[in-house]
Amino acid sequence: MSFFGLNEWNIILFTLAVCALSTLCILPFGLALAWILARKRWRGKVLVETLLTLPLVIPPVATGLILLKLFGRRGPVGAFLFQNFHLDIVFTWRAVVIAAAVMSFPLLVRAARVGFESVDVQLEEIALTLGAGPFRTFFSVTLPLAARAISAGIILAFARAIGEFGATILVAGNIPGRTTTISLKIYEAVILGQDLIAWRLVIICLVISFAAIWLSERWSRGAIG
Repeated sequence: MSFFGLNEWNIILFTLAVCALSTLCILPFGLALAWILARKRWRGKVLVETLLTLPLVIPPVATGLILLKLFGRRGPVGAFLFQNFHLDIVFTWRAVVIAAAVMSFPLLVRAARVGFESVDVQLEEIALTLGAGPFRTFFSVTLPLAARAISAGIILAFARAIGEFGATILVAGNIPGRTTTISLKIYEAVILGQDLIAWRLVIICLVISFAAIWLSERWSRGAIG
């Protein structure tokens, strides 16, 4: 007999899929912002760093409310997407991806920034002196040298997305078969007195979180080749 029922397996697979997609979506933007923060100085940099940290310190439901107002049909972004592309965001799987991406984005940027700051600038200058352009230098020198920290950031961002609850329930709701993630199902199961289901899903969260933190620590310390 399977440890999980079919409905629970669907929720687990849905959660893994949307969290993987959210992590993939934030990766190029996170790397770009991390590199800019690590290597450039400009007016307003502190403001950007502060805004980047906000999702980590304000209540997730507050972030969810902001996303709801932005991506709802009457919001600036949601109205544009619906009027031009007939695309709904709120209370769909897309909202789950967006909520997870917003909440995990700071972790990816912070880890990648540490990685870029650890790269010796002289190595990049040598590559430029030898004729490599900025993009080639970035992909052949900077990115490989910062790869461990970036990998750790990707894993942490994915793990954070798995555990996201507050923002998701506001902007995506808890619609069975459409937006229900592991965290939302745990909450629902507890409310309905379905303790066995809740604990089974808690175990899954613990396993994923433990594995993510362990791998992140090993990567960041260079223990994995």
